[in-house]
Amino acid sequence: MEKRIYLDHAATTPLDPRVLQAMLPYFTQKAGNANSLHAFGREAVAAADAARDKVAACIGAKPSEIYFTSGGSESDNWAMIGAAEASAAKGRHIIVSAIEHPAVLGAAQSLQARGFSVTYAPVGADGIVDTAALERAVRPDTVLVGVMTANNEVGTVQPVEEIAAMCRERGILFFTDAVQAAGVLPLCTGAGGADLIALSAHKFYGPKGVGALYIRSGVKIGRLIAGGHQERGMRGGTTNVPGIVGMAEALALSLAEAERENAYVRSLRDLFIRRVQGEIPYVRLNGHPLLRLPSNAHFSFEYTDGEAVLYSLDLKGIAASAGSACTSGSPEPSHVLAAMGTGDALARGGVRFTFGKDNTEQEVNAAVDALKEIVVRLRARSPRFPKSLKNEVFPRS
Repeated sequence: MEKRIYLDHAATTPLDPRVLQAMLPYFTQKAGNANSLHAFGREAVAAADAARDKVAACIGAKPSEIYFTSGGSESDNWAMIGAAEASAAKGRHIIVSAIEHPAVLGAAQSLQARGFSVTYAPVGADGIVDTAALERAVRPDTVLVGVMTANNEVGTVQPVEEIAAMCRERGILFFTDAVQAAGVLPLCTGAGGADLIALSAHKFYGPKGVGALYIRSGVKIGRLIAGGHQERGMRGGTTNVPGIVGMAEALALSLAEAERENAYVRSLRDLFIRRVQGEIPYVRLNGHPLLRLPSNAHFSFEYTDGEAVLYSLDLKGIAASAGSACTSGSPEPSHVLAAMGTGDALARGGVRFTFGKDNTEQEVNAAVDALKEIVVRLRARSPRFPKSLKNEVFPRS
């Protein structure tokens, strides 16, 4: 069997072996419940506290501002619903960008069902939020604005510092989903930054099933999970000590190595983009050409179906995706591409390739070669592909 090629790091990353080593003791000889009063419990809570300190230091926060969760979706929901409902006496209007992760959009819809009004801020054709339109959408009863730090599908990096400043001037809470950006970009925390920030460990070579929510000191937010007194009474549930330890170790390692790894991953991504744009006609790079995550290359292949491209790549041992793993299987085109004004045909031909630190130049070239052959074959079978163009599409010799 040929070596498989993994180009879907925006969906999840493999666990760093160093992170696994840090976690292992808390599955076995140090497996106490952090809420138990005996020595095993004290050992577990000490590890969780040390991890909290480490995560806080990584993002420039106080340990008391870090709350551990089960991942990005929970953090998104807690931030949106908890902050909005805690501020309901002041107003019941929230604003989110039209290209947010489904967890944020789902939370917004849930709030709508509870009587809140929601405005969806538009983005430009490059996937960048229209800050002027967002500012115009602010009303006297606006209590929360949510804009992700970087988009999970097309990789665009948003002007979160500018939006945070606008919200601060108007006394509005600002939440940013930084799930794709954490470990890659500096985060917008502190007095001049976001009030709430969502993180998820498995996006930066940490374990699945653990995340965090940064809640700036002084921000009022309701609890999401009733139960025990874990997370200072704000989130019930047995403390996931191995996961929390792993998350802290992964974030610290990612940030310590970010400059080198970002440059390397960007070089692979740029090689991929150059070859695709130079050797496959009728393709479109989606998102801003420069203001994007170093790992992300999102293309629409005209006259093809994105799912067919993905299935064909998978048969060749190459993993990519159409967008968010949380919406895989949906018959609808990407809401992100739709918000960017991409036509339905191009949206259905969208494929996301996201690179990681373990990928190689050889893998990039093999993926492009396979992609060329696949696009040629699919277009040859497509009734939408003009016969007059068939000689313009040929595999690399």
